[in-house]
Amino acid sequence: MKKKIAIIGSTGSIGKQTLKIIKKNKKNFEVILLSTNKNIPEISKQLKIFKPKNLIITDLEKYKKFKKRKRNIKIFNNFNCFKKIFKKKIDYVMSSISGFSGLQPTIDIIKHTKLIAIANKESIICGWNLINKEIKKNKTNFIPVDSEHFSIWSLIEKKKLNIEEIFITASGGPFLNRTRESLHKIKPRQAINHPNWNMGKKISVDSATMVNKVFEALEAKKIFGISLKNITILSHPDSYVHAIVKFRNGLTKILIHDTSMKIPIFNTIYPNNNLVLQSEKLNLKKLNNLNFNTFNKIKFPSLKILREFENIEHSLYETVLVSANDELVELFLNRKIKFLDISKKLIMIMKMKEFKIFKSKKPNNLGQIISLNRYVRLKTKTLCVRSNDNA
Repeated sequence: MKKKIAIIGSTGSIGKQTLKIIKKNKKNFEVILLSTNKNIPEISKQLKIFKPKNLIITDLEKYKKFKKRKRNIKIFNNFNCFKKIFKKKIDYVMSSISGFSGLQPTIDIIKHTKLIAIANKESIICGWNLINKEIKKNKTNFIPVDSEHFSIWSLIEKKKLNIEEIFITASGGPFLNRTRESLHKIKPRQAINHPNWNMGKKISVDSATMVNKVFEALEAKKIFGISLKNITILSHPDSYVHAIVKFRNGLTKILIHDTSMKIPIFNTIYPNNNLVLQSEKLNLKKLNNLNFNTFNKIKFPSLKILREFENIEHSLYETVLVSANDELVELFLNRKIKFLDISKKLIMIMKMKEFKIFKSKKPNNLGQIISLNRYVRLKTKTLCVRSNDNA
């Protein structure tokens, strides 16, 4: 029997890699749904190869134009169509829409699948309590796609209660070996030039500021139910070891794999299968020179933000963090602020009294998260513009 799958965000990096893996055993899959915002050239290629029964194009103008051309497929303009598409649970969903626009469809699609793989950081950081509630209610299996969280998930084998400490590794980005003083004149093209991973601009900047690891620590805390005090971030320039888990029984496990997202994606599609994925041979040179170190928080001040979340379970304060950072990175990429301003202004915003009150407020619905996201981004932009005017 063919495995029925859906990919929301199929034209993004994770979505494209997921389809590339499926293509090698295409006869064993039935693609029920693909979605894009407005990347029509890419989705057109995917339609020809995988022939999905349903398609979602969220950009209204692109949707209208495309719908006139295609008449042999069901095309929708938003994600309110899941009940029409899914008559019963399918086997697998990859949720890979980036940003806050991925929150609602991620939550809504859980009830329609036996297994969901989530690659959306915002969903997990800001809405985990809502997602987890749906996962438990609908008895849906969940696998995180981020290489670090997939590695932890692989290592613990459901033994969450036995974890003593989790170590998340970070390459350190393009500026690991540079002094903080040398970062004053960093240009966007330098910040997005990641030494190991081929990623989008936004996440590459997050890697350069280490905000990405702040996010990953918060994700690990939520997914695996472990205190931030038991999560350590280590620099590891080769990005060969993705996670280390120390257990209370004295055992410590590490997980290594090539710097390719195809490995965690492949293993979410085939979690209990003996299929072979071609990968590089074990690199003994890297194993003999793992070069782990803790990070200097003076050089990477964004790591200090984690202290603000130590005694918080689920709150809207996470939404403040993600939203402010999103806006700051966009301002930097548009050359409105300097590179060092990202961390500096993010810390300043997180300490503001009007935002600290959200530490004690739990997200009860998606509307709260979306509304706060818009407000924080507007406030952040206004503060930065005012600051530049006064400079």
